[in-house]
Amino acid sequence: MMVSNPKGVQACFLIWRRVTLAVSLIIAGAMHGRAQDVAAGRHLAETWCAGCHMVAPDATRSPNDAIPSFAAIAQMPSTTMSSLNAFLQSPHPPMPDLKLSRTEISDISAYILSLRPR
Repeated sequence: MMVSNPKGVQACFLIWRRVTLAVSLIIAGAMHGRAQDVAAGRHLAETWCAGCHMVAPDATRSPNDAIPSFAAIAQMPSTTMSSLNAFLQSPHPPMPDLKLSRTEISDISAYILSLRPR
């Protein structure tokens, strides 16, 4: 079988290679990104949040009954990784403005979501 338009075939091949390379780079970038660290999130919560929130799943007493526990927050239908990240990125008085990094916010959010019943 002869190819009647070799330049067209070559152009299609080059496009296919570029698309394949682009998809590979996107996948590699996504896999290289740091996953949320639940243990680090728990440590941060115990350090920065436990003064007001009940952060441990096995805690029996809340520092402040008017403030929801992390387990209660996790069980809210509106609680998602995105909603937690957005909430923790902006100050909400009387909650202190802790100036957490994106990594810390993701870790705390992952910890909160880990408290959802399975």
